[in-house]
Amino acid sequence: MDRIELLRELSEAFGISGYEDDVVDILKKRFGDRVSIGRDRIGSVIARKDGKSERPKIMFSAHMDEIGFMVKDITKEGFIKFLPIGGWWSGNIPGLKVHIRTRKGKLVPGVVGLKPIHELSEEERKKLPEIKNMYIDVGATKAFDAKAKLGIRPGDPIVPAGGFVQMANKDLLLGKAWDDRVGCALLVSLLDNLQGKKHPNTVYLVGSVQEEVGLRGARTSAFAIEPDIGFALDVSICRDTPGNDGDITERLGGGVGILIYDSTMIPHVRLRDYVCDLAEANKIPYHLASIRGGYDTGTIHLTKHGVPCLALGVPTRYVHSDASVISLEDYENILKLITAIVENFNDDVLKKIIE
Repeated sequence: MDRIELLRELSEAFGISGYEDDVVDILKKRFGDRVSIGRDRIGSVIARKDGKSERPKIMFSAHMDEIGFMVKDITKEGFIKFLPIGGWWSGNIPGLKVHIRTRKGKLVPGVVGLKPIHELSEEERKKLPEIKNMYIDVGATKAFDAKAKLGIRPGDPIVPAGGFVQMANKDLLLGKAWDDRVGCALLVSLLDNLQGKKHPNTVYLVGSVQEEVGLRGARTSAFAIEPDIGFALDVSICRDTPGNDGDITERLGGGVGILIYDSTMIPHVRLRDYVCDLAEANKIPYHLASIRGGYDTGTIHLTKHGVPCLALGVPTRYVHSDASVISLEDYENILKLITAIVENFNDDVLKKIIE
């Protein structure tokens, strides 16, 4: 399978929290009949790949939703007031090109507007812009009634217009929504790698919903699966850009980001050490990373009597903006690692981790 086309398709898909259906369709198509596929009642995709043994049950979760916005109101002049969905830094928003999807499925282009710098007072220039003062211009004029002609209404979802680019450095891919369409792509690539292999476990590939607004889909899907161990496949933070000093390990080309800390979970230490040892044994580059945000494992690990969990990240520049950068080399390395986990994780390994 062409990795780049898979990543392009997922990056360009439309899908803020609660509106992930386009991504669901892509995953179902890419999984095909190689797995049994179901959905929980809030929309997460749960695909099961049977191995030689029903247990251990390994859950890999990648969230399908991206950060974006939602229509809050429409002014009498036809400008769109909006709500943020997920974590946005307001400095990234003015001038952003977006698409609004109407109830009938029409994509309406627009741009986020704000008072121009020429009109700002000295005091206003010192502050970050506030979302409440922003609006989306969809082309409303006195002669064009945007509300009547376009069918936009409160609740309609909005995403950055994005645009996928393979950069001059061919190893790097620029696109929207790598958080977490890169994880969704890994689910598909992992399934590709497992074809014809008799792994000693059962694998669950989960495309979760509404991660960006509270890890919601991972909670319900984990209760449905009752996994023995769980992994989040997501992005990790790159610190290899100007403004970061010292010996930086969290960089593009730095290999797998193995999370030692996030705001929702301290990873299971024995599981973490097992994965690090496995990476070293297979000569897979990795680094230890941390983040102030959270991953699907933040809720998976609290399922029932507890699930040993670990988050694995693809190093990514400019997370939670309209355009981020990843490395194909890092993608391939995390794919090698999760494939090795499935090939080697049996009941004896599980007992050593949970004893």
